[in-house]
Amino acid sequence: MIIPKLKLCDGCGRKSRIWKNVDGKKLCKQCSHTGVAKLSIKPTAKSKPIAPRSQKRSKEERLYSINRVVFLQENPMCQAHLPGICTGQATEVHHKAGRIGRLLLDILHWLGVCHACHQYIENNRAEAMELGFSIKRIT
Repeated sequence: MIIPKLKLCDGCGRKSRIWKNVDGKKLCKQCSHTGVAKLSIKPTAKSKPIAPRSQKRSKEERLYSINRVVFLQENPMCQAHLPGICTGQATEVHHKAGRIGRLLLDILHWLGVCHACHQYIENNRAEAMELGFSIKRIT
């Protein structure tokens, strides 16, 4: 067994076994535990927050915003026209097959609807599928 030599502690000034070397200060066990020498903690670099959307998706959404306005101008009346619910004017675009990936910009699956009809379609999936307002996403 190797017995370490007694050296002068920079914290308390007594000769003892050196337990820790903190920033060049040699400390005994007691001084290192009592915090005589404050450990210098290097500041860590702040990590960038995760973007809510990728750059690719942001470009798609900008293009979608333009296409949506054009689509609603070409289809000003609600295409669902559910009796007792419809308000008449199309203000929203319903994506029959969803908006994931390429489906966001696929005009073939768009439906110009009023807010009331859109809420009804979203809340009543089974009936919307029967009426052709929604398409099964998994084939």
